[in-house]
Amino acid sequence: MVQVTRKDGNEANENIIRRFNRKVLQSGVLAEAKASMRFAKPLSKPERRQKAIIRKERKADKLAKARLGLR
Repeated sequence: MVQVTRKDGNEANENIIRRFNRKVLQSGVLAEAKASMRFAKPLSKPERRQKAIIRKERKADKLAKARLGLR
């Protein structure tokens, strides 16, 4: 839903921005958008294990390179 804020007479720009921000917060649009960004479908157990194995391999490789003085 689009929030519309119109300037009232000689109102300062800061007040307009403040009113707009308050409307957005009260509507819950921003919270809903942030929640949907963080949502991730649950992974199956084999997929989680495979990703953990890959992470451990990458970490070990990175440590080995650091010990050798490579990047």
